[in-house]
Amino acid sequence: MITEDLLATCWTTAGDAAPGQPDLRSPLTLRERVEAAGAAGFKGFGLLHEDLVEAERTYGLSGVRSLFEDNGLVHLELELLVDWWADGPRRAASDAVRLDLLRTAEALGARHLKIGPDVEDRPWEPDHWAEEFATLASQADGVGARLAIEFLPWSNLKTVHDGLRLVETAGHPAGGLIIDVWHTERAHTPPADLADVPASRIVGVELNDADSDVIGTLFEDTVRRRRLCGEGSFDLTGIISALRTAGWSGPWGVEILSDTHRALPVREAAEAAFSTAAALLK
Repeated sequence: MITEDLLATCWTTAGDAAPGQPDLRSPLTLRERVEAAGAAGFKGFGLLHEDLVEAERTYGLSGVRSLFEDNGLVHLELELLVDWWADGPRRAASDAVRLDLLRTAEALGARHLKIGPDVEDRPWEPDHWAEEFATLASQADGVGARLAIEFLPWSNLKTVHDGLRLVETAGHPAGGLIIDVWHTERAHTPPADLADVPASRIVGVELNDADSDVIGTLFEDTVRRRRLCGEGSFDLTGIISALRTAGWSGPWGVEILSDTHRALPVREAAEAAFSTAAALLK
């Protein structure tokens, strides 16, 4: 029995779907996924925008909210907004997703919205990014949610330090970070650095594991070869301790991405993700 809540991030219950695929949508129904997460013991759920659109079409937003409530899921994470810093057609497409995420976040009582950095690591202007981030954080705050950016070691925001500089420069209290331990480990960030992150800037944490060696690109490795918590090389005990020192007490996200995990029936996948993370949090 654990006292801290766990959140199944979007990919953990998505079945045979993954970042980088032409169609990001899960082949599973939202009901299948939500019931699997609730039965496993999760108290939170992550939903990708592409799946949110399909869920609204199938159930309506009131039906989606009822699904979460009926299965004891009280923490909702919505993702993923990209190109929020851009201009031209990319920005126009991003703004359409932004409006949709903000609208549904308010209707569903979402805890936070997740946004991404520039995964092509193109030249960028930090002041411009901070201004755009602050605007977006204000909009999220206006619908009762927080805004969190996830740094990635192959992007323009490679480390927790890069992400923290952005959110601190932006300065909005609703803005903060998603700290995925896969990304901190692959960026060689020691757990002690995580203990120094201000609690007010941690919006979410994602737990997972991996082997010590990277196979292929970082993107390929993160999408195809993550392991369940405690089954890889990460110092998860030290990382969890450091984040608790920083002031984090959950909900702890669990994000498992691998060829092996995607092949499992969703209830088996959700149970494995929950039980291995919960064992460490005890």
